[in-house]
Amino acid sequence: MEWKLTFLGTGAGLPSPTRGASCTALQLKGDVWLFDCGEGSQIQLMRSTVRLGKINKIFITHMHGDHLFGLPGLLCTITQNVALESKPALKIYGPPGLAGYLRQSLNLSYSILGYKYEVYELVDDIDEETAGEIPPESNFMPIKTTAPPHFDEAAYNLIHRQPDGSWLLFEEDGMKVHAAALKHRVPSLGFVFQEGPLPGKLDAAKLIALGVPQGPLFAKIKSGQSIEHNGAVINPTDVLGPERRGRKLIILGDTCDCTQLYKIGQNADVLLHEATNENKDMEKSIQNGHSTPSMAVGCAKALCVKKLILYHLSQRYKPVGEPLKEGELSVECLLEEAKASFDNTIVAYDFLSVNIPVNN
Repeated sequence: MEWKLTFLGTGAGLPSPTRGASCTALQLKGDVWLFDCGEGSQIQLMRSTVRLGKINKIFITHMHGDHLFGLPGLLCTITQNVALESKPALKIYGPPGLAGYLRQSLNLSYSILGYKYEVYELVDDIDEETAGEIPPESNFMPIKTTAPPHFDEAAYNLIHRQPDGSWLLFEEDGMKVHAAALKHRVPSLGFVFQEGPLPGKLDAAKLIALGVPQGPLFAKIKSGQSIEHNGAVINPTDVLGPERRGRKLIILGDTCDCTQLYKIGQNADVLLHEATNENKDMEKSIQNGHSTPSMAVGCAKALCVKKLILYHLSQRYKPVGEPLKEGELSVECLLEEAKASFDNTIVAYDFLSVNIPVNN
């Protein structure tokens, strides 16, 4: 099964003509999972090869506008790109306040989607007195909304934090999805996607020696199912190598500290980490809840990840290949700072696609 990341908006703050606001798509099994939806994301999607009608899950990292303002419009645009009568409910995950934001936006604009959506807010299971002692930027207490549910809202659910400090969003088709809190100016989330163990490599020569013809039986046993041929049962363990570790992907929202993710994020294949500013601006970055390349590298090393992808880049860093005026900087300076101590790093740009291959 292919895992393909497509970066639709890699800029920090407002969108620009060369770099959109935060939005990333993960394509898998014919579905599309979207991460953040800044202003203009629907236009970026239309310019890409990602199909709007295939979006069935959306993950919002935090409630800042550059990660959120495009969501109501996108929900309306999906209406024009899907067979409404057959579309299952769109699931939207994020921090407290997400349901209220969507209710107000869709109700006050008299929007009709024609399909159902469900909202899942990640919250803390603590009382109000305890919550008063928690800094606002770390407070995941439910936010009460007086806004009535939108006509197309099928469900509003709270997902409570687990004893280890993480949230389990769901498990389906061998995929387990967790989230953990990040340090930012407002409650912010990092998402961890863990694929289940995969069958080992197929010993095709052994199957052929047993008289099994190439074709459907090969595919069946490769998927982990036993097959029957010429009256004999052949089990996967007879012709498959050792079980392989599933892929692991981490996508972080804005942050200056990802330590709460350390327990659930170890040994990931790919980490998406913001790098809003260059290293010399570290103090300013931390004050604003953001990171530099060296901070992203620190997180990557602590998590023992294989590949680091920098995104959420300040618009003052120009895209690679764009002519620079006097005093202007390219995103290449951010990449160089990261690669100095973590070589397997790339810097994302709008419409970049990255495949995450199966582990061998």
